[in-house]
Amino acid sequence: MDSLPAAVVSALTAPSRWDDVVSAVADFDREVRACPTAEHVGAAARVVEVLSTPAHASLADGALGTHAVACAAWPPDPDALVAWLLWLQLDFPEAPEVRLAVYAGALGERGLGLYRERAVAKFGALPVIGFGETGRYDRARWALLRIMEELAEFTQDVDLQVLVLEKDLSSGWHYLQVATVLQEAGRSEDAIEWVHRGLAATGGRGAAARLVDLGAAEYVRLGRPAEAAELRRATDPVR
Repeated sequence: MDSLPAAVVSALTAPSRWDDVVSAVADFDREVRACPTAEHVGAAARVVEVLSTPAHASLADGALGTHAVACAAWPPDPDALVAWLLWLQLDFPEAPEVRLAVYAGALGERGLGLYRERAVAKFGALPVIGFGETGRYDRARWALLRIMEELAEFTQDVDLQVLVLEKDLSSGWHYLQVATVLQEAGRSEDAIEWVHRGLAATGGRGAAARLVDLGAAEYVRLGRPAEAAELRRATDPVR
């Protein structure tokens, strides 16, 4: 059953009765949590979709929680769930934020892999904002950034964090962000690489001094103090 619950349909036909909509959505949530069925998965998805509007956005987040409960009890096909979650976030301007933690069980290993694969593919098509450029952050870019940031946070995958950050390299501070993430992950060689990339891009301006400090610290950590000293000498005019 992918149709809306009758009570929600009735409440939505009278938009001036906000309390009726709130009550109908709450009643549906209690019904699902008390005794979820396979039919609730499709019905809850439809509730989320119709509430993902400026008028009802505040209710959509709760409805998404209802959908997650139904999916946890009756996991749908992972491919279909992945497609729906991405479609919701990319095609509905007022969609609630998807939290992968509450869908992890329903998605399973295969679903999470598909979600990552498709999200990375869509994100990869975005152009990189180069040094000194002014990026165009339209709704599609913001939505994909949100998807990728949530994915990176959920998986705690440093490579995903870097993938997100390296889409905007418009200033030296962005290079520093990437280098810092790698430094905190204990990936000194990669951090140093980004330090040198940032220094080449900035030409000694902006965040250059901070980049030098980070690079020198990582050279020392690797037991290469001579290279730390050389980095400071080579970039001394920026300090």
